[in-house]
Amino acid sequence: MNHSKHTDISRHPCFNADVKGKYGRVHLPIAPKCNIKCNFCDRKYDCVNESRPGVTSNLLSPAQAGIYVDRVVAKEPRITVAGIAGPGDPFANGEKTMATLRTVRKKHPHILLCVSSNGMNISSYIKELAELEVSHVTITVCATDPEIGRKIYSWVKDGNVVYRGLQGAKLLLSRQLAAIEKLKQHGITVKVNCIVIPGINDHHIEEVAKTVKRCGADLFNAMAMFPNVNTPFGDIPQPAPEMMEEIRSSAEKHLPQMRHCTRCRADAAGLLDEDKTEEFRGCLSSCSAPKGVGGGQRPYVAVATEEGILINKHLGEAVSFSIWEQHTTGYSKVEQRKAPRAGGGIKRWHKLARILGDCRSVLVSGAGATPRQILAGYNIQVVEAAGFIEEGLQVIYHDRKTETLRGRRIACSDTTCGGSGEGCG
Repeated sequence: MNHSKHTDISRHPCFNADVKGKYGRVHLPIAPKCNIKCNFCDRKYDCVNESRPGVTSNLLSPAQAGIYVDRVVAKEPRITVAGIAGPGDPFANGEKTMATLRTVRKKHPHILLCVSSNGMNISSYIKELAELEVSHVTITVCATDPEIGRKIYSWVKDGNVVYRGLQGAKLLLSRQLAAIEKLKQHGITVKVNCIVIPGINDHHIEEVAKTVKRCGADLFNAMAMFPNVNTPFGDIPQPAPEMMEEIRSSAEKHLPQMRHCTRCRADAAGLLDEDKTEEFRGCLSSCSAPKGVGGGQRPYVAVATEEGILINKHLGEAVSFSIWEQHTTGYSKVEQRKAPRAGGGIKRWHKLARILGDCRSVLVSGAGATPRQILAGYNIQVVEAAGFIEEGLQVIYHDRKTETLRGRRIACSDTTCGGSGEGCG
């Protein structure tokens, strides 16, 4: 292993402000799932209107990500870094993340590889990260006092077990600090991001810097929280520039500070000062173009179900959707996602499309023409079905004829939908 590559920041614009106008990065949006829930975070898929972490206009498979890097580097040769920063956490999507890194390393042996993680599940992958010469890793640590951490994190998921409150905060912190130490043992340069949340942890940032310094961190990035209205911290104002400068100056007593962060999207591309995300969006869209039923390469299928066994809810009546994925031994439920509130006309269906942006199809007992058309515009196919969920998943994932799933059409009883009784319109 060539350790010199792992400490080289001369071509990494995020770790070296002196080269931010000379070299650029491309972020690969391949990781939709997350294993923690931060009270400031709102992940969005198929969104082109916001520029912040957790947002992407498309999701890619590892193979698509390799093609995308080919195209981006051909158009912009100043890009020297390929990174994975979401829109969820790379190591809540560990297999996809490692497959992507292997693909890019094989095709582009001289490009710097970089990942950004909450640290919860990275440790078991660090040895292979080093073998792939992943040179830079960012770990986001928002508190080193679990009493503060419990205010920031709604829950922490370890495998299939969910921890909340102080227990979750303690578990996450222990994983984060252990990850920093292990990354340094493998010669990898570590930057720590710390989201500054007024009234929650703004008084605590210097202590975070001191603690991660002891673990071996190389660089510190105090980031102003971006208020998201759909989150518990949505009403907390963004920290003022004066507050941020004071905080960075205090943290700088312990670690060098990154002061040029642009709070990139999960699909950002280009130089930090000359972002080309919109220009490359066409490349991103074409790489993630759908194949087969409802979009092929998207990993999940959404299901409208009452009890989690049968496909038996109308699209307009579903208050939430079960999200399912395929694996080598069958299918498993990933999570439950809330649907937008009833009412609001067609805006409701655009919101639903964003919520289900990583799903190739949605299995429902019935649906109206308008939501069907809107979701199709987002490359999500609405499939009417009756019967067991697993039977529907088999048809979707194996690109069989969906007509075999169609059962008795169920009229919508949602009085707010304004439809014809033939499904929400």
